[in-house]
Amino acid sequence: MATILTTTPASTIEIDARLLREWPLPEPGALAGGEERGSLLVLAGSRETPGAASLSAIAALRAGAGRLAVATVASMAGGFALSHPEARIVALPETEGGGFAADGLARLEPLLGQVDTVLVGPGLMDASATRAFVRRLVKRTPRAAIVLDALAMELIVDLRRFERPLLMTPHAGELSSLIGVTLELILADPERYAREASIRWNAVVALIGPSTFVATPDGGCWCHASTHVGLATSGSGDVLAGLIAGLATRGAPLAQAAAWGVALHSRAGRALAERVGPIGYLASELAAEVPRLMQRLAH
Repeated sequence: MATILTTTPASTIEIDARLLREWPLPEPGALAGGEERGSLLVLAGSRETPGAASLSAIAALRAGAGRLAVATVASMAGGFALSHPEARIVALPETEGGGFAADGLARLEPLLGQVDTVLVGPGLMDASATRAFVRRLVKRTPRAAIVLDALAMELIVDLRRFERPLLMTPHAGELSSLIGVTLELILADPERYAREASIRWNAVVALIGPSTFVATPDGGCWCHASTHVGLATSGSGDVLAGLIAGLATRGAPLAQAAAWGVALHSRAGRALAERVGPIGYLASELAAEVPRLMQRLAH
């Protein structure tokens, strides 16, 4: 089992190499099979943003997830299956706006009680359809850790507060919309608003930015600072969501998965900046850096 760090509401812990060494990720045994490394369901992608599903799914595998299923819109499922032989693919009916149709949830019922983690949101479209779909999905997911990203986070507008904690990954603009506070106020004090949102929603909140704050409903808070401008590139957030979900799948508690995911994402950007240049590397190149970085941080 992973060590779980706790903190008082008054303190914030820096996410640095020392913390990560003292907070090791769950490690599979030498003879562990895919089931022991956990199973993940990713709900992502649309006909206009099909790459988001690929970026998040591959990142989750690079982070150590054992088994992967990807549910995506039917219009792209066939091509995705051919290009991603690692994954089981579930084709879902889509709305005219490109989102998941509500009746598609029935196709996921056999998986929802079996998987260890569900990631939903990267690349989704049709806000109203997504809110309706994710609301039903959360209610029918009895045991898996849940990571909400991008448009899926708008579920909180309907639910207000979760019965059991899940993880949300907003950037400042998304949090501004979700809590009705100006972007300027959030940028001026991101820690405060990450903490307040976490307690209000009963969720682990990873407020993504130059300084990322991971806040928990019990008052815990961790901070990671990154100055890698190259990470501000299309698809980078999808990779981060996949890394966090992959770490949760192999057994990390949600706060630990977020802290490690943010750190690995940043360090992958640093490695590419040194090799390729400070800007111009691709989000699709980030995940391949992660296994080596995890090994280095573990020692």
